[in-house]
Amino acid sequence: MDRLKQLESFVSAAARGSLSAAARAEGVAPAVIGRRLDALEERLGVKLLVRTTRRLNLTHEGSAFLEDCQRLLADIASAEASVSAGGVKASGHLRITAPAGFGRRHVAPLVPPFRQAHPEVTLSLNLSDRVVDLAGEGYDCAVRVGDFPDSSLVSVRLADNRRLCVATPEYLRRCGTPRHPGELARFDCLTLSTDASQSRGWAFQEAGEVSYLKPGGPLDCSDGQVLHDWCLQGQGVAWRSTWEVEAEIASGQLVEVLAEYAAPPNGIYAVFPQRKHLPLRVRLWLDFLKHHYGRPDYWTVRPATEA
Repeated sequence: MDRLKQLESFVSAAARGSLSAAARAEGVAPAVIGRRLDALEERLGVKLLVRTTRRLNLTHEGSAFLEDCQRLLADIASAEASVSAGGVKASGHLRITAPAGFGRRHVAPLVPPFRQAHPEVTLSLNLSDRVVDLAGEGYDCAVRVGDFPDSSLVSVRLADNRRLCVATPEYLRRCGTPRHPGELARFDCLTLSTDASQSRGWAFQEAGEVSYLKPGGPLDCSDGQVLHDWCLQGQGVAWRSTWEVEAEIASGQLVEVLAEYAAPPNGIYAVFPQRKHLPLRVRLWLDFLKHHYGRPDYWTVRPATEA
């Protein structure tokens, strides 16, 4: 119990940025929170937080440990909720949000089978590329793709996601195959418009170092789906996520190029606000996503709604 309290206090303090705020949330004195953090650091033999008079800052080790703690506490809360619910069916309204492109392909098609399994749950799905304030706007869960820096939310990693360069076999026969990222200047690169969110460019890794390249080309667009469609039409080389193109790579419609220079993967996450008692409907939705995204063939078989 003491160890669990230490972890809860660490997560609370890290999320709120101060001992006093964590103490108010837990209904104890700041000194109690401080003693728990001291005991945790002493037990682990590592510094997790740097404390100043105004704010707490996570160390490198603390940042890594925080994500594990959030996941652990969420799993404990979910397990308790499932057990305490016993044989009671999940019910109530579930509000979820996801990025537009990913949501159309990999969230919306899963909603009907989830509802079929849990008919007493109603569901609202918001597809938007803006970062939704889950707590402020009343959402139960979000699916997010990419790096996940927000320590005020609980995150569960559902799958890895890589970005890779792809083109059609016909385009590569006609124009050749790039052997190094620096050669992309000689190819028709399909890029996001300058007003889109991909500000750093295409990421590549060489000798353990990640670098960014902003290739040019005759076509650009602010919509990633359009770039994907142009790429399938043989218009050039595109830099897309695995969740968009793995089915086409598996079928031979697209070919990955520059694979040896691909940057390390980021993640596909389910995220939700901090809470001690996760509703059963949210727990079941998370399990449903984990089950489907964790299947080896899921990403290489196009959902029936897109066939």
